[in-house]
Amino acid sequence: MNQENLAGFLWQVADLLRGNLRQSQYGRVILPFTILRRLECVLEPTRDQVRRAAEQHKDRPEGVQHKLLHKASGQQFYNTSKLTLSSLSDTQTRQDLLSYVQRFSPEAREIFDYFKFEEFVDRLEAADILYAVVQRFASTDLSPERLDNFGMGVVFEELIRKFAEASNDTAGEHFTPRDVVHLTTSLVFTGQQERLKPGSIVSIYDPAAGTGGFLSESQAYIRSISEGADVSLYGQELNPESYAICKADMLIKGQRIDNIKLGNTLSDDQHADERFDFLLANPPFGVDWKGVQKTVTREHEERGYQGRFGPGLPRVNDGAMLFLLHQVSKMAEPKHGPARIGIILNGSPLFTGGAGSGESEIRRYLLENDLLEAIVALPTDMFYNTGIATYVWVLSNKKPKERRGKVQLINAVNDYEKMRKSLGSKRRWLDDKQIDAAVQLYGRMEESKQSKVFPTEAFGYRRITVERPLRLNFQASEERIQRLADEKPLQKLDDAERERIEAACRRLTADAPVTDRDTFAGDLDAALKAEGLKPRAPVRKAILNALSERDENAPPCTDKKGNREPDTDLRDQENVPLGESVHDYFEREVRPHVPDAWIDESKRDPHDGEIGIVGYEIPFNRHFYEFKPPRPLEEIDADLRECTDRIKRMIEELSA
Repeated sequence: MNQENLAGFLWQVADLLRGNLRQSQYGRVILPFTILRRLECVLEPTRDQVRRAAEQHKDRPEGVQHKLLHKASGQQFYNTSKLTLSSLSDTQTRQDLLSYVQRFSPEAREIFDYFKFEEFVDRLEAADILYAVVQRFASTDLSPERLDNFGMGVVFEELIRKFAEASNDTAGEHFTPRDVVHLTTSLVFTGQQERLKPGSIVSIYDPAAGTGGFLSESQAYIRSISEGADVSLYGQELNPESYAICKADMLIKGQRIDNIKLGNTLSDDQHADERFDFLLANPPFGVDWKGVQKTVTREHEERGYQGRFGPGLPRVNDGAMLFLLHQVSKMAEPKHGPARIGIILNGSPLFTGGAGSGESEIRRYLLENDLLEAIVALPTDMFYNTGIATYVWVLSNKKPKERRGKVQLINAVNDYEKMRKSLGSKRRWLDDKQIDAAVQLYGRMEESKQSKVFPTEAFGYRRITVERPLRLNFQASEERIQRLADEKPLQKLDDAERERIEAACRRLTADAPVTDRDTFAGDLDAALKAEGLKPRAPVRKAILNALSERDENAPPCTDKKGNREPDTDLRDQENVPLGESVHDYFEREVRPHVPDAWIDESKRDPHDGEIGIVGYEIPFNRHFYEFKPPRPLEEIDADLRECTDRIKRMIEELSA
């Protein structure tokens, strides 16, 4: 039975729960019982030795007992109970089960607290189905001999996916499929054999750890190429159930479980003083960070680049780039070798936000500090709960010489296998051959149909503001006088004053339009004075606005200093590639089309003081776009005729 089938078999416990629990609560029973059975199977070979050691050392101090029992179990945890799931009594199942769980060592016992295990045991007992549930799990073989840690991780994540579906979780609350985990991990560890040699000490961190998929895969990858490397795994997870599973997985792997933390990474970094060699993550897509906005914004404003979010803050409806900045801030110093990041993001971080926005400033920081190595575009429909386009970003704080100042884009959107049976929204998967192909494209860093290499500045531009002069004509026609009622400053006046203003306007000639604003304004002031009016500046401006129309043949309006006034309706912005003179670009691309335009030189970048605000975007799809001409009209017409004829025949058959 493969992992997906095994997960399906375990999920069939839902048949016993139906009618007694809500569908969204099935996972709160199935997940902890799966963990309990896995822990029991792992401890089975040394169960008798642990019981004997517990009896032998029962009078010794608790700390000493703890160490001796750990040694007897050969694991990071133990259980001193004489009971097993299969030996629980059918008459006092609840008491025996809770007693059995309480006899686990503290590091394992607390896992069940996060599932509110006792509460749900009581509910199963009240429904008279507890013993049946226990026996279902007792009969399932989850021993390491049958199912290694990687396979067990797949089972856990498949169960969580089913739990998420039953709970109607949003598309952003997804879990990382193991094929995507394997690809990302392979990319991050490519070329790192020297750092992973026997005797080396390596730390790996996932700030959105989930059930620990990236941590497990990373450890397995390193062990496959270097048995002697000392690997320490660290993580933080927000969801209590996922955290409990990750912690159980770390227990079984012999990792320090106090390296796995529970809490919101963005607002409460529980590894604040730590730095790591390898950092991997699949943060939630499109999930807002309103709940931690105050804390994150305070850190950004008060600590700047000394904190995690100095470069900028993305819009509040998608916090994925905050996780990216968090990872960058936790990279170990590169003096003993580069720290490397692998993170899965949706398409938004590539291009969302114009020059000066938080997203653009984050991209600017990454590219100008030469941290981004490569981006790999994945096929759609790769994740359990969302089918959107996704990308693997690979970063390093010490690039190899051949990659310095460059970014590689790899298009792997068409490299996939179709699944025989969809798992939620996941309809495609990557086999080992496709993963190896993507990793080789990355490793070779050569130009090809699927691989493009660019200098970092190729993604940068300067956004300049192009102005055109305001050109108006003025006329006190009856039609324009009626527009006075639409002007807000005039709406605040009483009726009598508005009537006097209209009377003043009717004193002006309504013949040909006047194209000189100063001349018309002087005539207007005289007419207003004749009516005994001296309106405030906003009212006077509103009157002129109502009596004016744009006229491309009129001379430009000027201010008191004689400078041309810009027409805000004609204001435009141009993106000038970095490295090119904004003036040369303007003369070549803008001036021939609008000879009266000019650059607003007051709009300057706050970092370098040059004209234009610097922005960065990575238009991934543009670089791999292939134009496909439409079919000839003759073919389309032939298809339409065939379709029409077929419909006619069907109608004739129905009428016969």
